[in-house]
Amino acid sequence: MLGIIFLIPVNTPLDSNEVLLKQGPANLQRHIETVGGRLYLTNTRLIFESHAFNVQVGTTLILLSDIVTITKCWTKFLNLIPLLPNSLAVFTSSGQEFRFVLYGRTAWASAIANAKEA
Repeated sequence: MLGIIFLIPVNTPLDSNEVLLKQGPANLQRHIETVGGRLYLTNTRLIFESHAFNVQVGTTLILLSDIVTITKCWTKFLNLIPLLPNSLAVFTSSGQEFRFVLYGRTAWASAIANAKEA
């Protein structure tokens, strides 16, 4: 049986040369809150759009050219206590760290690395 794939449109406007490569549900760790939303990978950036019912809402944009390291990591309760090894940490050239809790972190890491190389 084939599954049905629903593509949810990105609310963030894409540039004319920007192509959506991958998308899926994700959480972004913002201090002690894990913000629910969707993660989108394009050929030029990562876009995280939060759901409207979070305390911290909004869009996070990360240019692929700014990404220096992608590592698998643990989801932490209150950003302190390791719970599950299902997160992906994205480090930028400015020293920022973005932790995404998502399904298929290995596939996401590969897709981001491939998009960055292209």
